[in-house]
Amino acid sequence: MQNEQSEQEIINLSKEKWRWMSERKVDALAALFHEKAVFVHMGATMSRDQELEVIRSGAIHYKDVEIQEASVRFIGETTAILLNKIRLIAVVGGNEVTNPFVVTEVYVQQSDSWTLASLSFTRLLTP
Repeated sequence: MQNEQSEQEIINLSKEKWRWMSERKVDALAALFHEKAVFVHMGATMSRDQELEVIRSGAIHYKDVEIQEASVRFIGETTAILLNKIRLIAVVGGNEVTNPFVVTEVYVQQSDSWTLASLSFTRLLTP
């Protein structure tokens, strides 16, 4: 049975992931991202390797993330779905943009550690 400690572990892992994305720590992200992970952006769907390359190259720089709300739901013992309501400041194609999103993150547990299986951005209509 999952508990508040498990929820906090997922929330903390997500916060760490945002920090790594901002700091372009591709090696840490590569260890976190499941090999079959998918990343859904406003304009593209990417594989793990494509997402890592976008971060490495700076094509998208996740400059700052303000997490406004976070909630976690568990499905069984090995799947966690985290919903983050965020305000993201990113540099895309040389232009700084700010967007309100709900980001859906799906984590799966393998060998006693959590890996990110999916990350999807849903842009909110209101800031």
